[in-house]
Amino acid sequence: METEEGGLFKDPDFAADDSALFTDYTTPLSRLVGKVTWLRPQDICKHPRLFPDNLTEAYPKQGILGDCWLLCACTMLLKSRHLLEQVMPPGQCVWEDSRYHGKFCFRFWRNGHWMEVHVDDRLPCVNNTPCFSRCHSPSAFWIALLEKAYAKLHGSYEHLWAGQVCEAMVDLSGGVAERWSLKRAADTPTEKRLFPRLSEEMRRRSYISCCVHSTPTGAPELGQFHALSVMEWTDVKTSDGEEVRLLRIWNPWGRRCWGGAWTESGAGWSSLDPSCSVDLLGRTQEGEFWVDETEFQQEFDEVTVGYSISEDSHLQSIYTGSFLTYTQQIGGRWIRGHSAGGCRNNSSYSSNPKFWLKLGEGGEVLLSLLQCRPQSAQRSCTERPPGGSSTPQHPHYQAIALHLWKVDKKHFNLKRTLNSTPCASSHTHAYEREVVVHTHLSAGFHLLVPSTFLQGAEGQFLLRVHSTCATSLSAIKVSLQQESVGGEWEKVSVCGRWTAGSTAGGGRNFPSHGQNPRVPLTVTYDPGGTNIRVTLRQHSPENDLHAIGFHIYKVPDGKVDSMVISAAVCPVVSCVPHSHSQEVSVQCRLPPAVYTILPSTYQPDHNAEYTLTIARRIHRKVISSQERLGQVVEEISHVSVMGL
Repeated sequence: METEEGGLFKDPDFAADDSALFTDYTTPLSRLVGKVTWLRPQDICKHPRLFPDNLTEAYPKQGILGDCWLLCACTMLLKSRHLLEQVMPPGQCVWEDSRYHGKFCFRFWRNGHWMEVHVDDRLPCVNNTPCFSRCHSPSAFWIALLEKAYAKLHGSYEHLWAGQVCEAMVDLSGGVAERWSLKRAADTPTEKRLFPRLSEEMRRRSYISCCVHSTPTGAPELGQFHALSVMEWTDVKTSDGEEVRLLRIWNPWGRRCWGGAWTESGAGWSSLDPSCSVDLLGRTQEGEFWVDETEFQQEFDEVTVGYSISEDSHLQSIYTGSFLTYTQQIGGRWIRGHSAGGCRNNSSYSSNPKFWLKLGEGGEVLLSLLQCRPQSAQRSCTERPPGGSSTPQHPHYQAIALHLWKVDKKHFNLKRTLNSTPCASSHTHAYEREVVVHTHLSAGFHLLVPSTFLQGAEGQFLLRVHSTCATSLSAIKVSLQQESVGGEWEKVSVCGRWTAGSTAGGGRNFPSHGQNPRVPLTVTYDPGGTNIRVTLRQHSPENDLHAIGFHIYKVPDGKVDSMVISAAVCPVVSCVPHSHSQEVSVQCRLPPAVYTILPSTYQPDHNAEYTLTIARRIHRKVISSQERLGQVVEEISHVSVMGL
């Protein structure tokens, strides 16, 4: 811990300088270079506090940082005290406390666990005023401190420029959020009405945001890609007896900026009973306005609905209102050449990770597949156990999907099952951090297969199951014999080391490539199809991984040691480009011959230890299915981010 004069905490991991503000200076935030000073709340106002007495003055007001998506998610904390206390542990020492030392603690849910983030209370200011998010009350600082902790989690404030409301909702709750397009009827619960399945209770308990992708007619000031929150909706009757659904919308900018029939002086109010109009208009706070459902569907592009969470940490279904009291989660990885089989268009689909989901009785089930952020992207955070008391921000996520099949028993034909129609799925591969499947399942075993659209795409994921009935979730361990058809396999592992100046020759574009270790491989059996699988694993710390790969060369005369390997000699198989992964793998078909495998780091003269594992198909006939996967054409959904 670093302190300054007076004993106040100075965060050494998130310094009060440009390194906390900027990452690559590619956003409009770069115009702040040289203009920001860092002040503590007691230097900004006389009597700072976390929350004002009036709850409406605690709502965020967006500054010049494009993080409307985060602020919309933060409104859920003001609707739920137990969520607020989960994210902001109570009892922290504030400014008028004698124990105050300038340090605050926040918790965010990441990759299946709650993570603590500690920050000091020095805030970026311009002209002695916080330049990013702040409360409507100028003396309340909860949102400015939370925003700083979230920026630290992502690496900088600039990394918060543009994002998805659903991601922030999950980070702040540990729950689940769904996104529905208003421009594609297939994505909405019905073509006629918004959220018809939500009872009045669920309207009140759920967390709902909306966004525009293009400039709306009713508010040209909003521009493109802006997120807002739905605070309330109510059904009213006009003097003609017509039923109208009205939605109260909150703009993080703190300005109403909306035209149309339901502005303060709009024509719509004249169609209602005067007392009703006065009541509804009296409910609007700063930055809020009303729209009717028809206008809402025309002007907005999508909605995000966050599941409400009970004090017992149980999700409440937005479809039925039932509490999903049973929760399971399990992690997994897609590894190139081993378990990254791609979508159902690929014959390698069956190599994807597979899981058993067992239900003792039928019930409502909510499944989510979440791509995990790499630990290297999470700065200075401490993991907490669940319930305890990837890439830069906005990465190019893999397109992912989740499919599941009902099976009659555990011993089943895998390829026949995967060639049949799933009982439930996320329908399309989507470039999102998380995809969600809501369904009702009967008792028994179900096969779950998470996949990326592209074959060979690597990544880590978390599979979660929330249900009204008891479930059991477990990974299926598939041996090499089970994964491939025709014959059996034998496996051998060779341990080795790259030594600088000796056996660390680097990749093929370096003249020293031939100095790398050589592992002989003799292929004697080729029945057709994959007959070789090679896996290279480096034994380096996760925070110091080398880019690794390997090449397989055919040896013309069968003499491995005397073979000269130069840039002119082409490998028959390569595991490239070199990857900063713990493990890389390739499966291929090689005709009978003598080969040599050269494992390497991309850069020469890197010291590291490794294990090279070779699996060869051997002749021993077994009976197996010859069915092939159907050529299913899958649409890829793309994602827009909210940032204005």
